[in-house]
Amino acid sequence: MRVASSKGITGLFLDSSVFNNNPAMKNILPIITLTTLAAAASAQSAAPAGLIYNRVTVNQNTSGQTDRNISVANLIGGSNVLVTLSQEQGYGNVEIGYVFKNVTNGIDATVGITTGTADGIGVNLRRSLSEVFAGLELGVGYSRVENSGNEWSYEVSYNINKQFSVAFGAADANNANVKSVSVRFNY
Repeated sequence: MRVASSKGITGLFLDSSVFNNNPAMKNILPIITLTTLAAAASAQSAAPAGLIYNRVTVNQNTSGQTDRNISVANLIGGSNVLVTLSQEQGYGNVEIGYVFKNVTNGIDATVGITTGTADGIGVNLRRSLSEVFAGLELGVGYSRVENSGNEWSYEVSYNINKQFSVAFGAADANNANVKSVSVRFNY
């Protein structure tokens, strides 16, 4: 193997005799290439779901009572602790939850406690469906609310861009199917 070249350092890399004289050096380029590809593939599969949690939502019920609600949700300090302040029918609620990101197959699970006009606990599952249609997102939730019982919620959301999204949702609380339309500003 040649250690020095009269052509300087660039000549050493461009001089093919360096690789041809040593059998171990012939395999270095494929080894480096495979290592780089493996590292890139493993980093990609470990990527988080990428759902946005910092947002302001204006929600309009379209069936039954036509209430307009507003909420602000924010992950605290870059952690997975999600705090949501909401106003519904003139009353306020505070929800504190923990987001388990990318639990399985890109699904984020949020477990939370709500206090205010309706105390309760809940679980919400969200998943981006961007591999099917760019910007599409699906959500399913269950909560047990004091004085209301079991509540199921379903939502399809479309992210118009990184800042704005629209959603159509349905909730089943006390056998009352409530449908709603939401507009969100993501920040």
